[in-house]
Amino acid sequence: MAADDPVALNSAGLRALGAGDAATAVALLTRAVAADEGSALLWFNLATAHGAAGDRAAERGALDAALDREPYFGHALFAKGYHLETAGDMAGALEMYTRLIAALDPAEQHGPGFTAGIAHARELLADANARIAGSLDTALAEARAAIDPADRLRFDHCVDIGLGRRRIYHHQPLVLAYPYLPQDQFFDRRHFPWLAELEAATPVIRAELAALLAAGDAGFAPYVAYPPGVPVNQWAGLNRSDAWAAQFLIQHGAPNEGLRARCPETAAVLDRLPLFDCPGRGPVAFFSLLKPRTRIPPHTGATNIRTIVHLPLIVPDGCSFRVGNETRAWIEGSAFAFDDTIEHEASNPTDELRAVLIIDTWNPHLSMVERDLLRRYVAALDASGAELKAFDPR
Repeated sequence: MAADDPVALNSAGLRALGAGDAATAVALLTRAVAADEGSALLWFNLATAHGAAGDRAAERGALDAALDREPYFGHALFAKGYHLETAGDMAGALEMYTRLIAALDPAEQHGPGFTAGIAHARELLADANARIAGSLDTALAEARAAIDPADRLRFDHCVDIGLGRRRIYHHQPLVLAYPYLPQDQFFDRRHFPWLAELEAATPVIRAELAALLAAGDAGFAPYVAYPPGVPVNQWAGLNRSDAWAAQFLIQHGAPNEGLRARCPETAAVLDRLPLFDCPGRGPVAFFSLLKPRTRIPPHTGATNIRTIVHLPLIVPDGCSFRVGNETRAWIEGSAFAFDDTIEHEASNPTDELRAVLIIDTWNPHLSMVERDLLRRYVAALDASGAELKAFDPR
């Protein structure tokens, strides 16, 4: 063996370690590190040998050297975390385990030993977060109880994100992205004072929908309907399926006069609301049906310049709707507004039909000047022949 060959020295050191000769492994791996001090792997192997020899101080020093050279070295992060944990330094261990989880590549495959180590780290972090959460919930209970839930929502989510109970989601518009808008998942109702008028009309809107469904000729069609040859991605299970069906009262600004005549009260309500008046793109208003045992997969919408509003009309117990990191149950007659460019999904796990009226309005954070400029922008694009997809309201 060449005296300065780090590869050969490393191999020999690992063989000695495997044979249970920790002293020889330390000697060989010390020489390997001297021959290639920049190798994080060699330092990690030396730390393992020191650990086998019972020299914990040297083990930690070698682990620090490995991480100095490669701060995202997963095996070294776990080894140092475990070293600190067994030494009784739980704060230090949790810091290392946090760095470990953040450094992991989700696509990378790991051996059984390291996989078990990762699971151990996750379990300790979850336990620690649960303890911290309990303490925080107790400490903040009185202050939170005195504040309206809408006013403390962002604060509550801040705490949840810090504890790892929620992740942060961002705008992902498929067509038109407007910068610097707040990333509201569900919008505060105070932005839409007219929601009360919409909700008050729930009984008549539901009655008109029920009449359509009873007639059996309401014109509902699959909401997802890609032509042959177009990639359907997550929509494969719903493409051209009436499991998720829609009937439009207004589609991309064009009213469906036949359906409006059959639902005159609904049409009258819509005509009074400040909908998304962007010619050729909005407003949009439609009845959305989700059949039993149907799930709409996670997806994002076309543009964050508008807001989607749901008015639940027929909702069996157990249906749910998630936007970003918040999941809500639809409540019949209780409308809500959300940003559909943030990942969202819907589920009807029941044996009954779910029905919702879906409409769109402007994003409330846009000024009137910006709205006018956006109308002109879309019109100019259309006039120039540039393609701008319709703002599909999924």
